[in-house]
Amino acid sequence: MAAAIKFVNKQRTDFYKTVTARVDAYFEQKGISPTADYRMVIKTAVMFGLYFIPYFLMLTGLFSLGWMWAGTVVMGLGLAGIGMSVMHDANHGAYSEKRWVNRLMGYSLDLVGGNSFNWKLQHNVQHHTFTNIYGHDLDIRDRMNLRFTPVVKRNFMHRFQVVYAFILYGLQTFFWVMVKDFIQVFEFAKDDADKLTNKERIVRMLGIIGAKALYVTYILVIPALVLHLTWWQLLIGFMTMHGVAGIVLTTVFQLAHIVEDTHFPELDSAGNINEEWAIHQMRTTADFAPKNKLLTFYVGGLNYQVEHHLFQRICHVHYPEIAPIVQQTCVEYDIPYLINNSFTEALASHIRLLKQLGMYETLKMAGDI
Repeated sequence: MAAAIKFVNKQRTDFYKTVTARVDAYFEQKGISPTADYRMVIKTAVMFGLYFIPYFLMLTGLFSLGWMWAGTVVMGLGLAGIGMSVMHDANHGAYSEKRWVNRLMGYSLDLVGGNSFNWKLQHNVQHHTFTNIYGHDLDIRDRMNLRFTPVVKRNFMHRFQVVYAFILYGLQTFFWVMVKDFIQVFEFAKDDADKLTNKERIVRMLGIIGAKALYVTYILVIPALVLHLTWWQLLIGFMTMHGVAGIVLTTVFQLAHIVEDTHFPELDSAGNINEEWAIHQMRTTADFAPKNKLLTFYVGGLNYQVEHHLFQRICHVHYPEIAPIVQQTCVEYDIPYLINNSFTEALASHIRLLKQLGMYETLKMAGDI
C-alpha cells in the first residue's frame, strides 16, 4: 500500500529543488562535508560514557543501592542519547561519508538492545516518506490506546490519554527491546516490506535472538552474578533505565510531529497526496527550541526536525547553520515553517493536542487538518 502512494505536485512548485540547491551551495562555499566532524566524535564519546561508565562503576560493587539507582537514571539518559545523537545519524547514512562507518555506528542500536534493520525500515522508509499519514507512518498508529491522529476513531479511554500517555512513553524502549523487534519481523514479512526471502528472514530472526541474548547477558545476567542484589532490585534498575530513556526519546519525537499546528493528511480517492513531498514534510513537521544549545547537543539536533526531514543524510551538527536557509526559502515560496520557540512551549502544545484528540472526534485548535 505504501509504495502505491504518490505525492502529486499539482502546484508545479520547485521549492525542494531550490532549497536543496541553496543548502548544497552552503557546503560548497564553506568547503565542508555535510557529514560528521569533530563535534560528532566528542558527542559520541559523551553519550557512550553516560551509558557505560555508570554500568562499569556499578559492577565494582563499591556503591550503595541509592547510588546504583541514580546510575541507572544516568544510563537511561545515555541510552536515549546514543539513540538520538549517534545511532540516528549513522542509520541515516549521515554520520560519515564511509558506508562501513555508518554501518558500524548504526549497530550501536543493536548494542543497546534494539535492531537497526527494523528501525531503518520503520523510520527511514515509512516514517520519513509518509510522515503523519495514518496507516503508512507506523509512528502514529493507534497502539496502547493512544490516539495521535483525528483519522483514528475515538473511544472512551482516549479522554484520559493526556494522563496516561507519558506513563506509556516510559515503556516504549522496554517494549521495543523485549517485544517489538520480534513482532516487526513478522509484520514486515507479511507486507513484504523487508524485501527478503524466507531464508533471509530466518537468518535475521536468529541474528536478532543472538543480539538480544548478548544484551540481556551484559545488562542483567552479569550484574546478577557480580552484585549482591535481589531479582526485584535488578528489575527496578532495569526498568528505571528504560523508563527514563523511553520518556526522553518518545517525547522528543512527539514534539516534532504531534503538536497543534502539524497536519495529518488523508489520501485522496486515488490514494495520493496532492502536494509536493517536501511541502508535505513542512506541513507535518515542526522545529522546537532552536536556540537551546544544550538541548540541541543532547537530542542530536532532533529539535531541528524540519531540516532533518528535508535533509536526512546531512549530519545534525550542521542543522543550526542550514535552518536560516530553509526558513528564507519558505518565506519566498509562502510555505509554513512550523516552530515552537522553547521546549516547554512545544511540550504544552503536545499535551493540548493529546487532550483535544482524546475529547473530540475532530480537532478544534490545531488548524485546518
